[in-house]
Amino acid sequence: MKPNPTVELTSNGGVPTVQVSPQHSRPIEDAIRKMTKKSVQTLLEDIRLVSEQNYEIVEAVRALVKKTCETTSEEVKYGGILFTSGVQFGGVFFYKAHVTVEFGSGSKITDTFGFLEGAGKGRRHLKLMSVAQIKDKKLAQYLSLALHASKQDDS
Repeated sequence: MKPNPTVELTSNGGVPTVQVSPQHSRPIEDAIRKMTKKSVQTLLEDIRLVSEQNYEIVEAVRALVKKTCETTSEEVKYGGILFTSGVQFGGVFFYKAHVTVEFGSGSKITDTFGFLEGAGKGRRHLKLMSVAQIKDKKLAQYLSLALHASKQDDS
């Protein structure tokens, strides 16, 4: 059994870095993504350390999900916050310069607004760089469409 590595927050040329071991370090957001057993609140605190703007976007997305979708639950997985309302229908993930809202059944959404990105087999996402883009890119409508598409996949 390997001993747990010592974790220390340092700065590497102005970039926050987590020292995982004396031989190996990586940017803090990469370390955060690899932590799977984390509470939503802890992840939010970590996001805030990296980017106040992205923290505000993530919190605004969470508020909209709670307002738009009934009985929504959240869980930290894959380095982001996944949303479930009967079925898992999406999640919010942060990166250095933006936040994405990912839809697992996004390819089944008819994208009349033209904001969805991605060309994979199933997943699509909205890229957000400001809180204003939540409204501008019609996230509320996409959330409803994503939930409907995921429920169709589940039946």
